[in-house]
Parts: sequence; structure tokens; C-alpha cells
Amino acid sequence: MTEPVELQRLADLSDDELTRAYAPAREPWLRVNFVSTVDGAAQGSDGVSKSINNDADKRVFDALRTNADCLVVGAGTLRTEGYDVPRLPLVVVSRSADLPPTLRDAPRGRILMATVASSDGLAAAREHLGDDNVLVLGEDEIDLPALKRELAERGWRDQLCEGGPSLFADLLAAGIVDELCWTIVPRLAGGDAVRIAVGAEVDVALRPALLLEQDGTLLGRWLVEPA
Repeated sequence: MTEPVELQRLADLSDDELTRAYAPAREPWLRVNFVSTVDGAAQGSDGVSKSINNDADKRVFDALRTNADCLVVGAGTLRTEGYDVPRLPLVVVSRSADLPPTLRDAPRGRILMATVASSDGLAAAREHLGDDNVLVLGEDEIDLPALKRELAERGWRDQLCEGGPSLFADLLAAGIVDELCWTIVPRLAGGDAVRIAVGAEVDVALRPALLLEQDGTLLGRWLVEPA
């Protein structure tokens, strides 16, 4: 029987306590972080997640980034959300090997590209990022389990993915996600906004491990149950 999870106030936790509350259960550990409205929209009417997050989500977002060894994000999400170069290594997942413009001036070694051998942009990515920073993981489809292993071999064992929804579904389908960190903001969006996972059909059981609340916002850790 699953142990009940007690609702805690986020404001009652110090930064050190928050870090311990989100500590990985083992290594390597791949967690995915998302925010959504109560009705499941992963973005606001402007098409980006920044318009629905809040201070509570930002605090956990910052804590996860501070303690992660690397950041894994799909190229489409990087472009849509207008990512700047983060302080930690960023792994761009792109079958086309297209590097978003906001990342092209990053110091060498801060940006890695995970792509495929058939990519038209492979040569350009190698020239821009350096051969060691371009991970060719498959002929036409990216081998996501190999990506998780490759990052762990580089010493990046606490792996944080911030989407997007298509990459999340693919990671779930590949069976390599250990945890979903999910913030639910007290808003409704309606319309046809994208959910946190789209594309690949999956049926993955989750177990709640932590539930925090601040000003009506719920923040949880959901651990992926073994298949």
C-alpha cells in the first residue's frame, strides 16, 4: 500500500530542507519539471509557460536547477520559450541539430547537441559546438536511453529536463524518466492549450512522494513506478 503524502507549506521549508526534499533516490536520476493550470494547460494564451508560472513555481524551479548537473531541453521548447544560456550545461535535443539563436554565443562546452547521424545540420553543429559536444545517438531517431547513459558517463547524474511536451512523452515511452516535478497553478485556461505530455502514447504509473502548497499553488514530486 502506498504511504499517504502529507501536504506541507512550501514557505515552511528552508532552502536546505527544500533541497533534501527533492534529493534523487539514486544515480543517474532523470527528472522532468513542468507547470500547468488546473485544467492541464502547459502554457498561457501566449503559447509559453512563463505566463502561467508564479513565485512558488519559480522557487522550486530555481532549486532544481541549482542542484542539477545538467539541463536537457528539446530545441523547439528552447526556441519558443526564448531560453538564454543557463549556468549549468545545456543539452539540446534535436533531430535536425538546429541550434536556437539565443544559444549560439555560448562559451564552448556549455551547450551540447543530442542528434542523429542523418541530420542535415550535423556538420554545422560540430563546427559550432565542437565534436566532443555533439552526441550522435542513432541513425534517424535519437536513442534516449543512450543519452541518459552518456550524460551519466560525463558525471552528470542529476539530470533535469524542462520539456517540451513531445520530448517528455518520448522519454516516458523510452522508460527512462524517474520523476515528474509538477506545479499546478490555481488558474483555468480552456481552449486547446498543449498538455505537459503530447505525441507518443504512454501508460505510466506514478507514485506521489511530496506535495507542497503556497497560495493555492500545488507542487508535487511524482515518482515513476517500475513497469
